Amino acid sequence: MKNKEALRCLLCKKPRCSMLGCPGHTPVPECMALYREGRLEEAAEILFNNNPLSAITSRVCDWKKFCLGACILNVKKIPVRWYEIEQEISEDYLRRVVLSSRESNGCSVAVIGSGPAGIVAAVWLYNAGFTVEIFDSNAEIGGVLRYGIPPFRLDRSLVSQFDRIFSSAGILFHGGSPVGKDLTLRDLSTSYDFVFIATGAEKSLQLGIPGEDSPMVVDALAYLKSPSSFDLGKKAIIIGGGNVAMDSCRTAARSGVETAVYYRKTFENMPANPFEIEEAQRDGVKFELFEAPVEVSDGGVVFRKCQNETDPETGKVITKIIDGTDHFVACDSLIPAISERPNLSVFGDTMPEINKWGYPISDDNGLLTFQNGISNVFAAGDLLLGPRTVVEAVSSARKAVDAIIDAVSAGPANVTER
Repeated sequence: MKNKEALRCLLCKKPRCSMLGCPGHTPVPECMALYREGRLEEAAEILFNNNPLSAITSRVCDWKKFCLGACILNVKKIPVRWYEIEQEISEDYLRRVVLSSRESNGCSVAVIGSGPAGIVAAVWLYNAGFTVEIFDSNAEIGGVLRYGIPPFRLDRSLVSQFDRIFSSAGILFHGGSPVGKDLTLRDLSTSYDFVFIATGAEKSLQLGIPGEDSPMVVDALAYLKSPSSFDLGKKAIIIGGGNVAMDSCRTAARSGVETAVYYRKTFENMPANPFEIEEAQRDGVKFELFEAPVEVSDGGVVFRKCQNETDPETGKVITKIIDGTDHFVACDSLIPAISERPNLSVFGDTMPEINKWGYPISDDNGLLTFQNGISNVFAAGDLLLGPRTVVEAVSSARKAVDAIIDAVSAGPANVTER
């Protein structure tokens, strides 16, 4: 047994780490027991079947929020570092796993998007007997795993394993094939028994302040996709406190740019993984709190101070911008990373019902609602949830995949005629 951390696990009968902490409900005690016995192959197979991205989520997850935070031993501030053991078990297995041949159920699925939700859905649907084809606007498989999370956080070779896995299984990947214009959703919904959309939240939210169209303003998602394509100058400011902001500031700092994150609240309010915030500070990123941008000006940004106040009616702490506190901060580039929204272009002129926040409306299993007779299109991941973690996208995909499998099991009436 390589990692002695496993000996500290209590193997709880009602594991909080799995049942309450992990959105993917990773069977931690079962796999931990196998690890102690040296049965790594069995543990790895269980982990992969439960979450084909286990080797990746164990690296990029917000452990403090999920398994680490939910561990019963966290009461004593000594939670078991399960993610270390999961990495050890899962990585070698991912590099050599091959999907087994299986009996076809005669049904087909078009998966749109090859990010986290699309990848796991393709694996699970294939294992259930479906013919699976993947369509993606990007040239390579991975979505945010390849084009969003920086290489220093996630080894690209892990993502590339799915090129091999899909190819050997006969799962076709159509790279550089955006859906929505030339290839339409209606085309796919009539050519395949089911469509599974997992295009993520790939549209950056705007700050909504004067001067935001300045050439010095750089889109965070575009920057992370191809950092070398941008010249940030000597000093860059990143706006936001989420994981995209942390990835952006760390990428900039590691390229030699003087980098600072400006955020309108406190560290405790930042939605980013606390470990990533700590790593950003180690990379030399400076943090300025209680600062809100109000205007992009020549050579910099005008900020306004903020403060926390308690609402006398609700008792909740709210952050207010303080008038009369404007001050100019010089910089060469500004990267807003405040949030992301789904790009609805995938739907073309076949638009589902949309809620007031701009997200597609679905049932609890991800089945989208259309007014034009389409009834075989499911969605999952950030397209429905907004910007969340990889493992939350995996959990969302599981619900939609199970619903598709159940629809086929219920009989031919539930499969759309083509």
